[in-house]
Amino acid sequence: MTMGDRIYSLRKAKKMTQEDVAKRLNVALQTIYKYEKGIVTNIPLDKLELLAKVLDTTTTYLTGWDTKPEHTSITDFPNIFNVETKKIPLLGKIAAGEPIFAEEEHESFIEAGADLHADFCLKVQGDSMINARINDGDVVFIRKQPMVQNGDIAAVIIDNEATLKRVYFYPEDNKLILNPENPRYAPFVYVGEELKNIRILGKAVAFQSKL
Repeated sequence: MTMGDRIYSLRKAKKMTQEDVAKRLNVALQTIYKYEKGIVTNIPLDKLELLAKVLDTTTTYLTGWDTKPEHTSITDFPNIFNVETKKIPLLGKIAAGEPIFAEEEHESFIEAGADLHADFCLKVQGDSMINARINDGDVVFIRKQPMVQNGDIAAVIIDNEATLKRVYFYPEDNKLILNPENPRYAPFVYVGEELKNIRILGKAVAFQSKL
């Protein structure tokens, strides 16, 4: 099977016309005809790589180095669909227990669903949130916001250290309670001037358990 035969077969399998492929490669229709007929065999590398992508295969398959396509288009199977994901930055660890320093790890990312509205995530260390099904080693996704509703689980900075707790704020009493989800731990209670050293990073919107 020649390279032209491979291009032709893959194009037909994807139910694409020569014009479809030509538009994707930004070349003339006659160029695709020449590729498939073997009139042109020395395809520029950038076009070859793009052609492989359009046909859901590899350059090594098109050129004959591999005998089978590496990729099969899932569009050929109506019961299978793409799962869209995105990368969310992982900013160190957060305590579910005593507060710990939240050291940022800028080069770390976690794959999550594309529809998840989160700005960053943190890895939990400790067991104070287990009754909320958040365990040691889990990743919690946080949406940035300076305030949350009473009862929300939030990432909170206390004197430059971070913790994950359920938040209750009572402005009339100038009091903040950070409540754990484990009866072994007592709530953190802050009043008056103590509140100046506390900042809410954001609301916990999802978590991902470790495997």
